[in-house]
Formats: sequence, C-alpha cells, structure tokens
Amino acid sequence: MPTGRVKWYDAEKGYGFVTSDEGGDVFLPRSALPGNVTELKSGQRIEFGVIDGRKGAQALGVTLLEAPPSVSELRRRPPEEVHGLVEDMIKLLEAKVLPDLRKGRYPDKKTTKTVAQVVHAVARELDGPQPR
Repeated sequence: MPTGRVKWYDAEKGYGFVTSDEGGDVFLPRSALPGNVTELKSGQRIEFGVIDGRKGAQALGVTLLEAPPSVSELRRRPPEEVHGLVEDMIKLLEAKVLPDLRKGRYPDKKTTKTVAQVVHAVARELDGPQPR
C-alpha cells in the first residue's frame, strides 16, 4: 500500500489531499478515514489504498502511521538554531561570569539576571517535547 503525508485536510468540507511518497497528490475524502478519525493534520503520515476516480487518484482505506504532530513540536526550533543558542550562552558565561568567579566573587546583579534569562531560554528549548 502506498504511504504519504497529509498535504491538507479540511474537516468541515470533508476532504483534503495527501502527497504520496511515490509522487503526486491524491484526493482524500472523509469516507476514506478510519471510523474513529474525524480530522487529520498537515504532515501526518498515513498509509492508503488508491483508486482511479472520475477526477483522478483517490485515497481509500486510510491507516494512520503516526499521531499528528503537536503544536509545540511544530513550534520547536530546529537543532541548528538551538546549537547557536548554546554557543552564545557559553560565550556569555566565559566573558561575563567566569572572570569574576576566578577572582573569588559573584558577578553583579545585572549580569546574573541576563545570564539567568539566557540559561532558562536554552533550558526551555532543550526540555521541549522529544521527537518521536
């Protein structure tokens, strides 16, 4: 059976399209969805049968291969961007925090507040939802 990703699906209209892994778009009617499924999200992987309808290829007998991506996963930064954030945090720590600590004192309040904000931002990115 062919597989692909949902290109878009409108639950109100009752149809959408899936981009087949073999190439091309396939019409996706509501009637092709499993009984307990009423909505699909863009990017969701599915397996489906194909018939040639009056207007072209049409999906039938859809099987969900993965759960729809969560909103937080879609909003998560790519690893390359997080890598840059971590590098910037390290530079900030080396320039603003380590020199004072080596001298046996803590950095001033303004510096510690800025550093804390940066460290928390990096922690939030790293602690986000894990990829499946």
